[in-house]
Amino acid sequence: MFSMAGSLSVQAGQAVRGADSSFDLQPDSQGLSPATAERFRFVGAGPRLRLSIDDPARLHRAQLILTRENEAGQVLAFTRIQSPGALDDLYAAAGDIADLGVAVQPAAKSTSFKLWAPTARAVSLCLYDSDASKASAEQAMQFDATTGAWSWRAHGDLSGRYFNYLVEVFVPGKGWVRNRVSDPYSISHGTDSWRSYIADLNAARLKPRGWDQHRRPKPLAAATDMLIYELHVRDFSIADATVPVARRGRYQAFTETRSAGMRHLRSLAQAGMTDVHLLPVFDIASIPEAQCATPTVPTAAADSPDQQARVMAVASKDCFNWGYDPLHYGSPEGSYASSAADGARRIIEFRQMVQSLHEAGLRVGMDVVYNHTPASGQDAKSVLDRIVPGYYQRLDAKGQVERSTCCDNTATEHRMMAKLMIDTTVRWARDYRVDSFRFDLMAHQPRAAMEMLQAAVDKAAGRHVELIGEGWNFGEIANGSRFVQASQLSLNGSGIGTFSDRGRDAARGGSAGDSGEALRKNQGWLNGLVYAPNDAAPKREPVELFRAADMTRVGLAGSLRDFELETFEGKRRKLSEIPYGDQPAGYVSQPGEVVNYVENHDNQTLFDINVMRLPRDTSREDRLRVQMLGAALTAFSQGIAYFHAGLEVLRSKSLDRNSYDSGDWFNRLDWSLRDNGFAAGLPPQGDNGRDWPLLQPLLADDSIKPRPVDIAGARAMFLDLLKIRASSSLLRLRSADEVKRRLHFLNTGPQQNPVVMAAVLDGQGLAGAGFKRLLYLINVSPQAQTLQIESERGHAYRLHPVQASAAAADQRPRREARYEQGSGAFVVPARTAVVWVQE
Repeated sequence: MFSMAGSLSVQAGQAVRGADSSFDLQPDSQGLSPATAERFRFVGAGPRLRLSIDDPARLHRAQLILTRENEAGQVLAFTRIQSPGALDDLYAAAGDIADLGVAVQPAAKSTSFKLWAPTARAVSLCLYDSDASKASAEQAMQFDATTGAWSWRAHGDLSGRYFNYLVEVFVPGKGWVRNRVSDPYSISHGTDSWRSYIADLNAARLKPRGWDQHRRPKPLAAATDMLIYELHVRDFSIADATVPVARRGRYQAFTETRSAGMRHLRSLAQAGMTDVHLLPVFDIASIPEAQCATPTVPTAAADSPDQQARVMAVASKDCFNWGYDPLHYGSPEGSYASSAADGARRIIEFRQMVQSLHEAGLRVGMDVVYNHTPASGQDAKSVLDRIVPGYYQRLDAKGQVERSTCCDNTATEHRMMAKLMIDTTVRWARDYRVDSFRFDLMAHQPRAAMEMLQAAVDKAAGRHVELIGEGWNFGEIANGSRFVQASQLSLNGSGIGTFSDRGRDAARGGSAGDSGEALRKNQGWLNGLVYAPNDAAPKREPVELFRAADMTRVGLAGSLRDFELETFEGKRRKLSEIPYGDQPAGYVSQPGEVVNYVENHDNQTLFDINVMRLPRDTSREDRLRVQMLGAALTAFSQGIAYFHAGLEVLRSKSLDRNSYDSGDWFNRLDWSLRDNGFAAGLPPQGDNGRDWPLLQPLLADDSIKPRPVDIAGARAMFLDLLKIRASSSLLRLRSADEVKRRLHFLNTGPQQNPVVMAAVLDGQGLAGAGFKRLLYLINVSPQAQTLQIESERGHAYRLHPVQASAAAADQRPRREARYEQGSGAFVVPARTAVVWVQE
């Protein structure tokens, strides 16, 4: 049944009223094509019916309901139609549209607009002279029945003006509505993104001085050369007194080359850091772009709830959010610009930020979020679903939007959602010179779409653009139920990297979801499992430490599926044969497909998780040392190295497990190195309140909070670790074959000393190795350890030049580490990483 007026009335037991016409569906005798059967295999078994009609497209511009009726015409059952598959087939040509959105043609002195809205019955364009003025014109747009796109071309260059669309669509449960919407392909906006900005991104007026000529860092020879620093734009400068007040928390803070923050970033680059990855900087739904609130945080005790109460009272209106709620994928966020009302400022100042980071020797990466939108349906912050209802979001069997990602899931398996993802990523790579991308919850996207995106951004950038992302396997698409995912287990061989939780969880202990007593009990290899139990830890068997040590080796070997390891059980196994829950521990084909880390923006910082899991009487110096051992695990692991901003300065969020909306107070960074953020009050009640009784005594313990000398010491030790990784390609091997040939773990099997990681790398014949052999030892024990390694007798080892220097930040290796050439004995100081080399 269908009705162009949307007047259908359907009730069980009654005849349908208000229908324009109806069409009978017949049992399908032809069967589905293999491609269609594969695409919709998740639907499951059931009758297959076929509709024969000359113009099926018109049905999708009407109210459409499928009914089952008895012979008397009474409705026995009915359902709405899910149309994305049909729209993809009917308007397949839309995938080739190259100019969706606004396009200014200066030579032709014209401006064109194009919107894909195949189910709309009318679309108009509203023009505005400024961000705040009334509409100066309304123009009806023309429909293309081949592509489903609406378009209009204006005479003249309309740059600097603003626009939005009026789209008339049928919305189930609402009827025909006229939605005022911004452009999904917007290049910029006015305040709070109600109006899209008209401009040519190639226009000279949108380029900062020197943009076309500025030198960006050279392309990396391999993904494994990436050392990534994950940073939030506002965190970077909001507390930096060396940045002018008007620029704090904004793009322009990165142009303050003499600020403490920029000096810090340059020091990281000089030590070997290659990339800064920015948390979301696209247009964000949850941050007010004008007159956002700034809470006044009271002076209160370290374990007081008062600070979080004041912060959370204005959390929905303040200037802070991580930003994982994309409103427009291709437009810069306005709250980070000097003026949200001026669409040009976002573009220019974003480019200034990129230019300044490039000049500091750092490539720029972006965290992008294509797996969900902040809203759907008729919500004011639902952009896509108010243009083509039911198309862009992934629906369940009842037609409800799936929300497994925390928000309203998108469906990148649909052609035009995948196109929107690819086209806007290309824009960032081509027009903003972004060098790499991190995809949030990437496994909710098809591998095929990600591979298409890889080819498109490489072509647009004229160089290889590294892609990494979260490959977590969960939700309605888990285990390939709808398509081959861009997940950990499904991406091997693609060259696209995924974060490995293998080494992370082994080092930290427990899992990211721990709460209550598990926060203290679940010690890991790094913070005391078995060898240094805290007062809450149950008695654990030594086998648990052995298992954690082996999983730590999995991380150090880059989670490579075919790498072989002698396990604590005395068996030699491929890493893919070692279990990690219900998955294989080794899952990648090449080292460039894995991202190693012990801390990122999610969950507690490493310092905070160690506050809960290290024995309470652990000294400040040892807390510093454990932090740097965590950094060493990442620095020495094969694959891509990923560090959260502040790890190097003992960053704490006052034990907050989820600081996405916890404001500047709990997320701040202090580049003066006086305060690491610990003991700033109880963390926000929403995600932490049930654990407050456990957290309060820890926050109140002044012996835990580091002193400025500790913070500065950690930073110096971290820089040395970066220098060590950068010094040798042995720590950045490019292929699985090279890792298997050159990396050999020592001190393994049932007779191992499980508190010491030991590995040797063979550098002979390897370009950039720098050394004939490189051997690292990581001792997490509070006591020095001695290893007798027969295979290493007779080698002329000396300390790595960084650690042998009188200027080394950590003098313990230089003063206490020993190697006896005749016996192959190594003395490894307590809680120390030591690197020996042979030239």
